[in-house]
Amino acid sequence: MQQTYSPAWDLDVIFPGGSESTDFRIYVNTIRNDMGRLAGTVNSYTPAPGKGNNQELIDIVKQLESAMKKLREASAFVSCLTAQDVKDEKANLLEGQRNELKAEMSGIRTNFNQKLATIDDKTWDELSDQPELAELSFILNESREQAKDELSVKEEVLMNDLAVDGYHAWNQMYGTIVGNMSVEIEEDGEVKAYSVGQASNKLSNPVRSVRKHVSEQLDKAWSSQAALFAQTLNHLAGFRLQKYKHRSWESVLKEPLAINRMKKETLEAMWTAITNNKSHFVDYLQKKAELLGLEKLSMYDVGAPLTDSVKQLSYTEGAAFIVDHFRKFSPKMADFAKMAFAKRWIEAEDRPGKRPGGFCTSFPDSGQTRIFMTYSGTPSNIATLAHELGHAYHQHVMNDVNGLNQGYAMNVAETASTFAEMIVADASVKNAKNSDEKKALLEDKIKRSVAFFMNIHARFIFENRFYEERKQGMVSVQRLNELMVEAQKEAYEDAVTDYDPNFWASKLHFHITGVPFYNFPYTFGYLFSLGIYAHAKEKGGSFEDDYIALLRDTGSMNVEDLAEKHLNVDLTKPDFWENAIGLCINDVEEFLAL
Repeated sequence: MQQTYSPAWDLDVIFPGGSESTDFRIYVNTIRNDMGRLAGTVNSYTPAPGKGNNQELIDIVKQLESAMKKLREASAFVSCLTAQDVKDEKANLLEGQRNELKAEMSGIRTNFNQKLATIDDKTWDELSDQPELAELSFILNESREQAKDELSVKEEVLMNDLAVDGYHAWNQMYGTIVGNMSVEIEEDGEVKAYSVGQASNKLSNPVRSVRKHVSEQLDKAWSSQAALFAQTLNHLAGFRLQKYKHRSWESVLKEPLAINRMKKETLEAMWTAITNNKSHFVDYLQKKAELLGLEKLSMYDVGAPLTDSVKQLSYTEGAAFIVDHFRKFSPKMADFAKMAFAKRWIEAEDRPGKRPGGFCTSFPDSGQTRIFMTYSGTPSNIATLAHELGHAYHQHVMNDVNGLNQGYAMNVAETASTFAEMIVADASVKNAKNSDEKKALLEDKIKRSVAFFMNIHARFIFENRFYEERKQGMVSVQRLNELMVEAQKEAYEDAVTDYDPNFWASKLHFHITGVPFYNFPYTFGYLFSLGIYAHAKEKGGSFEDDYIALLRDTGSMNVEDLAEKHLNVDLTKPDFWENAIGLCINDVEEFLAL
């Protein structure tokens, strides 16, 4: 008999009591004390020639790892609280405290990094060769180089402190506005109010008039708040640009490329390969329009199903499907997923009051993860669930890695998630009951390629151009709408109509403060995972341990070295990207043949 899984997560096993948790308050006080000690140790640390202060450096690194693990634990808990109930005021207060702690930690790290940068190269080579520090050589060298690119410690700390009620506050403001929004949708003659996340799920309805109505109502909701969202976006970008100006950074891509540990040549090779192959996906969009009886797809048709014959799966059925197909590729990943469902590490309930979207967050001190999404049984929901479980498994295999080496970048994080998603998408197509279902599931798979090659590309184009205009001053709502539509037309090669001018307002990623240009890493992860997937199919049973080894290296290598070591490929050349895109083109060709 199949085990039944609850779609509601369990946070009490980590800190009981939600936003009123006494245990959590005690834990936060422990973090404050640990960080106070760490700050004092770093302040008193004075690098000197030779190995004389080697033990002092080792002690700092150990304290830093412990404090950062605890801070990540607390941060993850607050993220879960604010996502599960956007009207939880106490959780919003905890978010403010979390941001203050993160700013303080950032100041401590800046101070430490700048002290590392003062060590001469000869002494540094001797220090970093010590057994206790050798495994951290990549991250410590990265910290030294980063420090050379920054302002003085005093200026960097001031900037971080001001960011709490400036930069990060704009992100919080965006979340508060979205949480209070509702979308009125008419169903069966009755008008019902939905959260934006619930309403967005209805854009996959097979009935076009429903999609059109939902799209119009969403557009009305986002338009009504556009003036406020223009403020959040302009001020977030303005803060970043001021920071870059004072650091003498000319390119707005300098920070996101550094965060993602990748070269500009790699990014350019990827987008060039995609642009050169878009005609295949334009053909697909035209064929889809024809199948839906349309001259051209509207933007709200791009994600529409071709048929309503695809069976929807309950949460428990979806979980079983994912576990079964993970097992064919990686028994360890399947066992992990089964445990995550059984232990209620996933919040998937379809209910109002939740934040839109989905995420996975790690609790490194507990050795756990939590996944957040809204599940309604569609193939897209199952893909999202598999995607987030891929993130969770990535962290799981790194739990015993030194905490400072667990800070893998977003682009490689998206590799593990899209690899997991790919396994399930492929399995869905192969297990289709008939040709109609196969066509629909194959098309669902191609939609993901369109999302990564066109939708994400539009976001990248928009953000680039927006930053250039923001350098000259505030950008109006009207101009933001124009920039968004121009970017969508270019990215989709004008293959659709009825563009989404308010997309800049509705996409959370433009308003987050953690990572600028929260777009291209998704496409990188998708194509990189395709390369890994092809490698896995070639190697067969011996692949699982190779995959785990690659994941464990993601926090301590740049992506070019990671690809060279584990896949023997050069990411700065177009060949790898062309080959990966070729797998997506095969899906399009099979779909057109069907």
